[in-house]
Amino acid sequence: MSSTIAVNPVLRVAPAAPSAAVAHFRASLAFHADVSDVAAALAADGNSGSPGFVVVDSRSTESWDQGHVPGAVHLPTALIPAQAEGLLDKSVPVVTYCWGPGCNGATRAALALAELGYQVKEMLGGFEYWVREGFGFETWEGSERRAVDSLTAPVGAGDCGC
Repeated sequence: MSSTIAVNPVLRVAPAAPSAAVAHFRASLAFHADVSDVAAALAADGNSGSPGFVVVDSRSTESWDQGHVPGAVHLPTALIPAQAEGLLDKSVPVVTYCWGPGCNGATRAALALAELGYQVKEMLGGFEYWVREGFGFETWEGSERRAVDSLTAPVGAGDCGC
């Protein structure tokens, strides 16, 4: 009689060794920035001039007009090869964003900028999570802010504690 042992789907492939996990997660943080971290850095910047990076919105003009991160540079991905050098300083790191986690526009923009020699990170969650976490944004009509979505950030807290 043959018995079949059920394998836990989470552990079907064993976790990486700690040293491999350190390398992977450290590399991930080198490529990605969290929406709340970007917002905190921009807020801490205040009037000092610069948080040490520039935010680039890689979406269309229609999307930009609908809403964008305050202070972001509008540079649609298709225009990066022709316009990046006129808008961005290669000595300043860039954080790209697009619509949200279901869109890879920020990834394509980050790749295009990296190919031109820029240091670049992608903002995880994009504009969708910027708005859902309750951060202010600008539209063609002015500034707006929506209530925090409790599925993405704690309501009434300064940060998520992570």
